[in-house]
Amino acid sequence: MLHGGRITHTSGLREVGEHGQVRLGNPANGDAPRPAGACRVLLIGDVIGKPGRLAVEALLPDLRGARGIDFVTANGENLAGGMGLTAATAQLLFSAGVDVITSGNHIWDKREIYPELERSDRILRPLNYGTTNVPGRGWAIHEALDGSHVAVINLQGRTYMQPIDNPFTDADRLLDEGSEPLPPIRLVDFHCEITSEKNALGIHLDGRVSVVVGTHTHVVTGDERILPGGTAYQTDLGMTGPVHSVIGFKPATVLPRFINALPTRFEVGDGPVIFNACQVDIDPATGRALAIERIQRLVEV
Repeated sequence: MLHGGRITHTSGLREVGEHGQVRLGNPANGDAPRPAGACRVLLIGDVIGKPGRLAVEALLPDLRGARGIDFVTANGENLAGGMGLTAATAQLLFSAGVDVITSGNHIWDKREIYPELERSDRILRPLNYGTTNVPGRGWAIHEALDGSHVAVINLQGRTYMQPIDNPFTDADRLLDEGSEPLPPIRLVDFHCEITSEKNALGIHLDGRVSVVVGTHTHVVTGDERILPGGTAYQTDLGMTGPVHSVIGFKPATVLPRFINALPTRFEVGDGPVIFNACQVDIDPATGRALAIERIQRLVEV
């Protein structure tokens, strides 16, 4: 509640005046009980190269079983050697228990993925690249283990990135003007450079989707919460990649760019891997998020 200009907390809720309430996230790694009847989804941050994939393979099967997770997404645009995605590396993620792979600007780095984008609706590229001579799709509907239908939507920001179509208005068209409504459970991966654009999209879509999470920066944020309209939000999931690195890459291949501006070829880092993900419990009937919790593990691969 507000007392003399100060915000205090009551039962995990933060009051924000006439605009409703924001429910703070459950403690990270707390393994809170699943609300009755909820569909539990897990969204994994940018998976960086072989080390990230090995971490997913090591952790995800047990996580799915222990936590009763019904549906899993992972951002895979950095899976193949740190830049791009191939059909073979995508299949390895699917075999580990990932249901849908989302992506971003690096999805185009390996041209061999283009036919797979056309063939498989389990691999998404950002919706707002448009449809003219662009392979693949930006959203798809899949069935979770509990029988719920889940719409996964992939969008990309424009600030300091490619000047593609507007993600806000493209999302509006998909949500408001489609020939048939999407199922209530709607997950959005917003691949975006800056926090303010991610914040803005979360607020713009609040109450119309179940989850908005950011990817792309590879740096996890601790602002997970449920917005007043019932949308779970986190600015960036962070990466699943080598922890002793510069956003997943060997420091020796990155530092020269900052020290003397020399061009370098990035190489994926090594050593222990940080696994970053977000777990969200969703009411299948309304699509409203009921709980959100960050999951973080450090694993030797």
